[in-house]
Amino acid sequence: MLNGLKKGTAESVFADIIWANEPISSRELSEKSELLLGWKKTTSFTVLKRLCNKGIFQNLKGMVTSLISRNDYYSMQSEKFVDENFNGSLPAFLAAFTSRKKLTTQEVAELRRLVDEFQEEL
Repeated sequence: MLNGLKKGTAESVFADIIWANEPISSRELSEKSELLLGWKKTTSFTVLKRLCNKGIFQNLKGMVTSLISRNDYYSMQSEKFVDENFNGSLPAFLAAFTSRKKLTTQEVAELRRLVDEFQEEL
């Protein structure tokens, strides 16, 4: 854990700092990480290197920018979760999700809208 955050959560918070401020110098990023996460400079650079190695960001001449958008990253994370835990079945995921948490009327309407939009694209 990094200052009370699980590794994946810490990386996501750190990544969100980059997306919200890019392009951002690695120096400014380490300063923001210290302020917002309580991280030392070395921790910031270690996590940045890990995210760069994953192909999410790049650090060229001390300037950090994204290689993929925030939306694309979280879409890929969601797909990976459904693939790994529900054999890629979105209906199985929704059934498990809604077995303990009831959807609001607005959430149901939003899901219907998304399905309708998807069907129109087919």
